[in-house]
Amino acid sequence: MASFSISIAGDSAINLEFARTISPETSRLVRAAAQTLSEDRILGVTELVPTFCSLMVCYDPGLIGYDDLCARVTGKLRTITGSADSLHRIVTIPVCYGGEYGPDLQTVADHAGLSPREVIELHSGRDYLIDMLGFLPGFAYLGGLDERLHTPRLASPRTVIPAGSVGIGGAQTGIYPLASPGGWQLIGRTPVLPYDPARAQPILYAAGDYIRFSPISEKRYQAIQAQVDNGTYHYEITMEEN
Repeated sequence: MASFSISIAGDSAINLEFARTISPETSRLVRAAAQTLSEDRILGVTELVPTFCSLMVCYDPGLIGYDDLCARVTGKLRTITGSADSLHRIVTIPVCYGGEYGPDLQTVADHAGLSPREVIELHSGRDYLIDMLGFLPGFAYLGGLDERLHTPRLASPRTVIPAGSVGIGGAQTGIYPLASPGGWQLIGRTPVLPYDPARAQPILYAAGDYIRFSPISEKRYQAIQAQVDNGTYHYEITMEEN
């Protein structure tokens, strides 16, 4: 049985905490719990919100009580495991690094004692597990950033960050899907749309998917942006074995 604690989260939610430390194993447990409860369709459960180490279960107290919900959840999650899936989904994100697209690339390089080229190679040289979505629609919190690239957030956040900006904040990297304020170090930008409310599936990826950053030139950036704007761009999404 998966080990987790249950705590009250207001008058219409409970929080299931599986660990206190972020890890791929914990992320898989949280996703497995969310999938199990989603498939079970417990009467009164209105929403499931997975995070790094916990799952919030929102419910209607008029349809199910706290004690009954806790009993149902505990019973349903008795046999879940955090074992890795045989296949995982990879979403490739083209990124133009540096220049006006990544104004903090040199700052990250200086902090790491590396050249900008080495930062790009390290950042794009591995796949990143999406631990959770939050902050903005389609903002993916990614695990697995090379320790050499860990860089403190800006002392004074920017009031506006362009949509598609790729940044580093502490031990994490991520993509700003919408223009917004933010304090992460910006190292590049993608011309694709992680979030598009006009798409049948508005958010391009989900927790449990992987993101692969692919360096591109400014010329290629502009070409892809034109394809995105006219609806002819084909997103690169593949299934690969673990």
